Amino acid sequence: MGDVSGYVERPSEEPGWGRLELAAAILVPSALLCVSILLGVCVVQGQRCAYNRAHKNDVEEPLDDQSLMSPDKCIKDLIYDMSTSGSGSGLPLLVQRTIARTIVLQETIGKGRFGEVWRGRWRGEDVAVKIFSSRDERSWFREAEIYQTIMLRHESILGFIAADNKDNGSWTQLWLVSEYHEHGSLFDYLNRYTVSVDCMIVLALSITSGLAHLHMEIIGTQGKPAIAHRDIKSKNILVKKNGTAVIADLGLAVKHDSSTNTIDIPSNHRVGTKRYMAPELLDDTINMSSFESFKRADIYSLGLVFWELARRCSVRGLQEDFQLPYYDMVPSDPSVEDMRKIVCDQKLRPNIPNQWQSCEALRVIGKLMRECWYANAAARLTALRVKKTVSQVTVLKDIKD
Repeated sequence: MGDVSGYVERPSEEPGWGRLELAAAILVPSALLCVSILLGVCVVQGQRCAYNRAHKNDVEEPLDDQSLMSPDKCIKDLIYDMSTSGSGSGLPLLVQRTIARTIVLQETIGKGRFGEVWRGRWRGEDVAVKIFSSRDERSWFREAEIYQTIMLRHESILGFIAADNKDNGSWTQLWLVSEYHEHGSLFDYLNRYTVSVDCMIVLALSITSGLAHLHMEIIGTQGKPAIAHRDIKSKNILVKKNGTAVIADLGLAVKHDSSTNTIDIPSNHRVGTKRYMAPELLDDTINMSSFESFKRADIYSLGLVFWELARRCSVRGLQEDFQLPYYDMVPSDPSVEDMRKIVCDQKLRPNIPNQWQSCEALRVIGKLMRECWYANAAARLTALRVKKTVSQVTVLKDIKD
């Protein structure tokens, strides 16, 4: 009987353990599933927050530009809107993005220091698109920042339209969109064409007007800081259809804060194109603490551009072939040392032909060149003074005509 009672009690325990195991088998996986779901939600939410922080201004698809701008607006309208808006510093970022993401690239038209330049189409109009690679993001950001400086807009400075970054997951492109000028750079233009005296004066005046505007500080609530270009050359000046010119490529420009007397300049001050570098840059004697130093270096470069322009001026059917400054003194790709020997040690400058003396306009432009490329930077003319002198040549010519 004892054996039987022991046998009877055991089955009564086994069903109890079975119920506990069954409950555990149901509850534990359910709890784990709930925890997994909660963790997944937290991870996804965290990633979304991180993405939103990193791309808070990004929009995946082009916005409805009808809600941002009238569909019948053209490029000139946008440029006008930017120059007359309250901020005076360009279109709203969302409008810029909408424009950039509805541009269709057509063809490559050039290569620059940081990437390619394309001709694109927007609403049936041509635009220029400068494309930077992601490794040059700092250069892209800097140039976009300079172009959107308050009150920078001027008829002789390239019309900036938009900046945008395009990321398809595997690569990133950084775009700067500006007005398109079919004649290309002054370098290209002078290689292809000679210019009349009238055309030379118009080009010289517009170039100087643009530089004078850059250099000028505008005081006021909607003021503009003084800006030095730091890479003035014929390849960074574009020729418009109407025969005037615009200054482009502001990626190396620096701004002056007059309230603190500071310059937002990077550590490497010897930048630009070696052939056009002023003597004080070549021999490293430039006063980095004075903003006037950078404006004076621009003026030296301006004098060299005038020389390129004047050589192609046709007077009585005579003109010179296009050449770069110092073409007969240094290699095609000169080093700083090559330029220093010629410009600083030997104190040589491009030759001014005697026949320029027979044409009043060329005589005045030749005199301006000499006063722009003095070795003593403080003795050089200001951009405003050059502008006034070229303007007087126009007046004198009108009187004679």
